[in-house]
Amino acid sequence: DYKLTYYTPDYDPADTDILAAFRVTPQPGVPPEEAGAAVAAESSTGTWTTVWTDGLTNLDRYKGRCYHIEPVAGEENQYIAYVAYPLDLFEEGSVTNMFTSIVGNVFGFKALRALRLEDLRIPAAYAKTFQGPPHGIQVERDKLNKYGRPLLGCTIKPKLGLSAKNYGRAVYECLRGGLDFTKDDENVNSQPFMRWRDRFLFCAEALYKAQAETGEIKGHYLNA
Repeated sequence: DYKLTYYTPDYDPADTDILAAFRVTPQPGVPPEEAGAAVAAESSTGTWTTVWTDGLTNLDRYKGRCYHIEPVAGEENQYIAYVAYPLDLFEEGSVTNMFTSIVGNVFGFKALRALRLEDLRIPAAYAKTFQGPPHGIQVERDKLNKYGRPLLGCTIKPKLGLSAKNYGRAVYECLRGGLDFTKDDENVNSQPFMRWRDRFLFCAEALYKAQAETGEIKGHYLNA
């Protein structure tokens, strides 16, 4: 019974807690409080059965807490479950670890007929652990020698399927046509039809050719 441990309606979330709002549809016969508690448990310190090592864990410090549940207006058997997670549950500066914990292990949970993460609040204490981009917009402007206006760029399409040579051709046409920069789509890495090194070489050739013909500094952002 997760409700006894993970449903804590008297809990007042700390400023450093990560807060998640889940839309839950419990299975028939499962109380919403139990469903919300199950989400909090499975996304933090809980497991599907009792294990003796539970006694070696400081649950009060590390467990997720379902601290509030409210029905969704106009929807039958749907609720918003609010869950608070202590900051120490998560690796600093890791989006992957955070989402693996919060949503990576709960969507197949049998107490729920449906589940969706609706909202997430990341506290400043956690946001500060991320390094962020290595440099900001001013450095980009300095590198491109572009000031006083928005930078103009685009993503090369189609994002998948172009050969490295044709990809470079598209980069050239965009930069020669007046754009400040082009960029790889997030799906483009080093696939068989276009290896990263080949793309780098053709994009570099395109960039330098466009620079020579326009007299302007150009850029291309490669996925690494």
